[in-house]
Amino acid sequence: MANVKRSAHPHVKYTVADSLVRYAEYLEYGDVHIKVDKKTGLRAIVAIHNLNRGPAIGGCRIATYETVDRAIEDALRLGYMMSYKAAINNLPHGGAKAVIIKPKVIKDREALFEKFGEFVNDLGGRYLTAVDSGTSPADMDIISRRTPFVTCTTKLGGDSDPSPLTAFGVRRAIEASVKFKLGQESLEGIHVAIQGAGHVGYYLAKELHERGAKLTMTDINQVSLQRCVEEFGASVCAPDDIYHVEADVFAPCALGAVLNLRTINQLRVPIVAGSANNQLSHSHYGTLMHERGILYSPDFLINAGGLIHVAVCYAHGDMKNSVDQIDHIYNTVYDIYERSQHEDVATNVIAERIAKERLG
Repeated sequence: MANVKRSAHPHVKYTVADSLVRYAEYLEYGDVHIKVDKKTGLRAIVAIHNLNRGPAIGGCRIATYETVDRAIEDALRLGYMMSYKAAINNLPHGGAKAVIIKPKVIKDREALFEKFGEFVNDLGGRYLTAVDSGTSPADMDIISRRTPFVTCTTKLGGDSDPSPLTAFGVRRAIEASVKFKLGQESLEGIHVAIQGAGHVGYYLAKELHERGAKLTMTDINQVSLQRCVEEFGASVCAPDDIYHVEADVFAPCALGAVLNLRTINQLRVPIVAGSANNQLSHSHYGTLMHERGILYSPDFLINAGGLIHVAVCYAHGDMKNSVDQIDHIYNTVYDIYERSQHEDVATNVIAERIAKERLG
């Protein structure tokens, strides 16, 4: 039986399903598909947000969820953001996300992903699946036995780590930011405070170090942090102190929702540009930074290197083409900065407007 919650009106009741439908409507969703297969243990959701620009593209994650509604909510939220990433970077795709609710015991992983491949194939090319949290190129190879609508297979270069490509896009955005805000063409001597020394944080530090930037970094993983100290000469600080660092750029490359009233008030930088998803705990904090003269580089634009790569490789199988398109993030973000300045509107608002216009 569905859980029933009471609304502010005592005579009105609504279910979890009602809430999810309202959430999908709010995000302007196209459709949501659910597949259940008792034999393999597959319980999967594919949330297709928008098809106006072309087939929806987005990763397939397999994860443990407390409830099915949490899994559906996750798919809806992530698929919506994929549409924005694809649109702002002018890819011929809508956005989607697939979620497989991880069984307590996976009896046969190949059978599970073959069945998921059949699910994707039944959608008739409206959804292209890819690697995400908990899945691998080997899983994509299994899916490809049942459908051609899959990327990130070993044949398409899925064995390569997308983190360097994501870091490359963020570095190009930082270069555009430094030119626009500070009037400097190079990163020589630019001080960047990086929050997170994991996959993308590490490669971003490498890119910046090679171009003469000074680094201050933090991470709860001391091994990852020490690697950056040894290889790039990075200074370190405690996690909570990263917001106080006086630098040219703050680069959030770890958790989302780190930019809120408290942390923004602590910032001592003129630029914020990093790889983390959903950095703003609320969209109006972009306006707050704009009012305080902090240039914010919209996360869903500049961290899309991995998405651009898988989309371009699916269409052309061409690594150079994907790198060229990721490089174009520089021009896209610089144009947004100019429009933001001209209209006196926050950069994230401008970016969201462009994405919505392109989604139709």
